[in-house]
Amino acid sequence: MTLYAPARKTTHHKTNRPRAQRPHGPPSGPRRFRIAGADLSASVAVFLIALPLSLGIALATGAPLQSGLVAAAVGGIVAGRFGGSPLQVSGPAAGLTVVTAELIQRYGWRTTCAITVLAGLAQLGLSALRVARSALAVSPAIVHGMLAGIGVTIALAQLHIVLGGTPQSSAVDNVLGLPAQLAHIHPSALAISALTVTVLLSWPKLPGRVGRLVRKVPAALVAVAGATAVAVVAGLSVPRVDLPSWSSHALPGLPEGPVLGIAAGVLTITLVTSVQSLLSAVAVDKLVAARADRSRSVPRSHLDRELAGQGAANVVSGALGGLPVAGVAVRSVANVSAGAVSRTSTMLHGLWIVLAALLLVPALDLIPLAALAALVMVVGIQMVSITHIRTVTRHREVVVYAVTLAGVVLVGILEGVALGIAVAIAVALHRLARTRISREERDGNPLLHVRGQLTFLAVPRLSRALHQLPQGGHVVVELDGSFMDHAAYETLSEWTSGHLAHGGTVETTGPSGVRIAEPSPATASASAAPTCCRPWTPWHNHQCGELPADGPTASREGPEGPDAPAEPAETRRTSGLHLASGIGKFQRNTAPLVRDELARLAREGQRPSQLFLTCADSRLVTSMITSSGPGDLFTVRNVGNLVPLPGEESGDDSVAAAIEYAVDVLQVASITVCGHSGCGAMQALLGSGPDDLAAPRTPLRRWLRHGRPSLERMASRRHAWARISGRLPADAVEQLCLTNVVQQLEHLRAYESVARRLAEGSLTLHGVYFHVGEAQAYLLSGTDEVHSYDDVFTQVMPTALAEADGRETQVGEAEVRETARAS
Repeated sequence: MTLYAPARKTTHHKTNRPRAQRPHGPPSGPRRFRIAGADLSASVAVFLIALPLSLGIALATGAPLQSGLVAAAVGGIVAGRFGGSPLQVSGPAAGLTVVTAELIQRYGWRTTCAITVLAGLAQLGLSALRVARSALAVSPAIVHGMLAGIGVTIALAQLHIVLGGTPQSSAVDNVLGLPAQLAHIHPSALAISALTVTVLLSWPKLPGRVGRLVRKVPAALVAVAGATAVAVVAGLSVPRVDLPSWSSHALPGLPEGPVLGIAAGVLTITLVTSVQSLLSAVAVDKLVAARADRSRSVPRSHLDRELAGQGAANVVSGALGGLPVAGVAVRSVANVSAGAVSRTSTMLHGLWIVLAALLLVPALDLIPLAALAALVMVVGIQMVSITHIRTVTRHREVVVYAVTLAGVVLVGILEGVALGIAVAIAVALHRLARTRISREERDGNPLLHVRGQLTFLAVPRLSRALHQLPQGGHVVVELDGSFMDHAAYETLSEWTSGHLAHGGTVETTGPSGVRIAEPSPATASASAAPTCCRPWTPWHNHQCGELPADGPTASREGPEGPDAPAEPAETRRTSGLHLASGIGKFQRNTAPLVRDELARLAREGQRPSQLFLTCADSRLVTSMITSSGPGDLFTVRNVGNLVPLPGEESGDDSVAAAIEYAVDVLQVASITVCGHSGCGAMQALLGSGPDDLAAPRTPLRRWLRHGRPSLERMASRRHAWARISGRLPADAVEQLCLTNVVQQLEHLRAYESVARRLAEGSLTLHGVYFHVGEAQAYLLSGTDEVHSYDDVFTQVMPTALAEADGRETQVGEAEVRETARAS
């Protein structure tokens, strides 16, 4: 038969399309730019928060006040357009205040702008190397400690402005100069600051229906606007914002200073902005996932693209004389909470900043500096989050947190982070080396309890404890840990061999007392066979010496000596000894572990969670690839994992009966169709001629007729080819295997019982493709609509990576909101 090339999605009024066009291409015709109402309202809310914060952060760094507005505008427009996190809002961040202030004091403003540009270029380079996820390997205790140290430094500096004075160059100097500052308090500045703090803290707690309405206005805007109004009406003499003309705005110049110092500044800006932006992006993903309204899906953050967007924003911000740019949690949380659905809200917020910087200069010049200082001081205090402290304490990392905080405050950010990393490594090594070995009596027998990781460092103590146990008796060794290196394994194995040789017995258990059923090294050595047997060991070419010595497989020699031809594999397999050996191994090793569970299932009956329909291919071990146990899956296997359409079973109702029984009687919650690579049924379908399918003469050919719709779907121009993890299939066989999974899901919907449960919302359908050679499973995206023109099989990530993605920040929604206040 003829197979057509994959075609692009077409519209109904166009029927002729060149065959050479790529699949899944964008539709032709002009595109109209639309702004969602939710994005418009969210952009206004974010703008009202960003405006006073940007001015306050610029004031805290000692930079020109316009630089905060430039960074906010560039962060919204550039990072919002090119970043990989659609709802994250970028701009000047409180976490960069100390770094920027130190650079300005040491090298001047123009050189600091140049350093910002270089840091942006470094971020672009890191993005090209795809190392964004490496930043997430930093312990959250270090990140939280760094933010807390920055917060303490900010609060100490701004406290002097709140009291009407001028901050010193370091946190230590600010502490030492605080008594003198308290002796010379400026009453007007203190009054304005007190008013700002009072409104800022009390505004979110206003009660009642009126309180719920007015709380929609950001507290930061209300606090600064109220303090400004009071200062103007009362005629208080306090320093105010002074935005000079944009014509005199300072732009970057060539870096001037020691090369190593400038390089350290670039490195610091790069690391701090990158880590903060990436962690904030992950936190935003968690907020979006927890949002109740999911009518508009928002894609997860692409971290490498987000890093590139932040780099581009820093290049532009530095070139225009702005502060360094990073993802900011407080504005991002406001954006998500306001219902934003796309990156349009972030870009619009940047546009409003531009308009305010051009049109609202007279109003901005009325803001008292004490109000901005009080705002930033509160933000700095909130960066020392009680939630973070509780989290690191619960995970026994409070030492790492405290060392990082103290290092940032007393020495500097880079030095503090380096100290935190060193302490985190020391804590990890201590935990790895800390092994507690204790001995007790249980049921009259000695029990050796080993708690912790067994490494070579614990071998001397382990060996001493083992040889103190009495010989010849029954000993229980309880291993309560997740790791054992080679040295510890050999020590335990050699002692076990010696104990068994003296007539004793050894029982090795896990932390819950469950017996570890691995064959002992002594048994393996006694039988002169390696310990390669596992419950899933294949029979083919099995050489572990499990079969009887007098059986036909006891030797690989032929009947006439070693030089004679070996017995054919077919003869060895038909002897039945492999089957007998496997059953014996099950009775010996596996049955004791599953006997209680099977007894429960025998009493209660089967209650599987899903119907799993897959191919009869011997290489597909369903329990292994799904990590399922007895009672989990109601499994149906046939040649080609086919689902005949109702009424076309041709006398074979087995599949239809299984579907009806699973859906109506067992009440399964989902049905999965699993195909696989190199399927012989799909190869046979591709090699069939029209006569073979029209008038099949064998049972196999008659059965394969149910796969004809899959062939037609693959050749149809109405359906784009299915893709696997972003790529097109390797060949026609793989394409048919993928298409067949999608087509059989469509057949399932034709069954009355399945359609009824789908309409009720009590049943879901899933498609899985298992690549045998790669040992990799792929899950079909969007199976709720099998007529989709974009059937994509997505790689199912290993557990370790999934856990890493889930723990990227180790913060829940409550912690995200705490971080938001601190940014």
